[in-house]
Amino acid sequence: MKTNGVVSGFLKHHFRHFNAATLIDAAEAYRAHLDSGKKMLLAMGGAMSTAEIGLSLAEMIRQDKVHAVSCSANNLEEDVFNLVAHDHYVRIPHYRDLTPADERKLLDQHLNRVTDTCIPEHEAIRKIEHHIFEIWSKTQKRGDRKLPYEYFYELVRSGALESEYQIDPKDSWVLAAAEKNLPIFTPGWEDSTLGNIFTSYCLKGELQPSTMKSGVEQMMHLTEWYRRHCDDRVGFFQIGGGIAGDFPICVVPMLQQDMEIDVPFWAYFCQITDTNESYGSYSGANPTEKITWGKLDETTPKFAINSDATIVAPLIFAIVLGG
Repeated sequence: MKTNGVVSGFLKHHFRHFNAATLIDAAEAYRAHLDSGKKMLLAMGGAMSTAEIGLSLAEMIRQDKVHAVSCSANNLEEDVFNLVAHDHYVRIPHYRDLTPADERKLLDQHLNRVTDTCIPEHEAIRKIEHHIFEIWSKTQKRGDRKLPYEYFYELVRSGALESEYQIDPKDSWVLAAAEKNLPIFTPGWEDSTLGNIFTSYCLKGELQPSTMKSGVEQMMHLTEWYRRHCDDRVGFFQIGGGIAGDFPICVVPMLQQDMEIDVPFWAYFCQITDTNESYGSYSGANPTEKITWGKLDETTPKFAINSDATIVAPLIFAIVLGG
């Protein structure tokens, strides 16, 4: 990312009202939060890794602008898929015009579509499966158990994939996170491609479910992390909705109400969302609703940007990075 302030200057000059103004306010509050020595957790739903969020997120991680990640499990694996198979991805700009017959042709070509981008099964998924199955197996034979992200860290740190890289490794946010040893929480990990594959090996008797630490253990790990850092005050930056955000934000009311431990509320909150709360959508709910659940305080800086995260998130990251 450039650091000459050109992007920030452009945005601050042109983004003056409505969602655009909220983007600026949220980004400046993010910077102020970090400048005061506080931490930030990133919650990331959607298919942001296939949208190549690593182009900006990796630098955020390297510059200590993100201190923990909670993401839908697809985002963890798809960053690594992109790392080793980028040249084999197929983009379909006219995806809205596809017929069911067109979609079946993509299936027959082993191309898994995510909006306008197809992930190649053999070059991405099966390539990673081969390597990570060996790690799962060796861990089980040792009688050890790990969290999902710890297996990915072992994989990328092993060097086994380096000859396969098809993008600049500085643009992989998982590589950056591994370098910083950031915790990555992936609630509902089994609801992912490699999670399905892991389950298939369990069904075949080649692996045991206990080799992968559970969602409850992930919540316990998150609780320990939050308690270590909450005196510094931790902010919550959310891309999209779903379990990636619902899971981590609950750690505060769980500690306060169920454990009866006095911890601070989340000290900053911003969500980029395209949903609407009038349908009962939690992902689209106004941030003030979270006050009633004991997640945010009435004085917590709160922002909701109703827009496309693939556009908004890199712009906010540019401002936070001083670009």
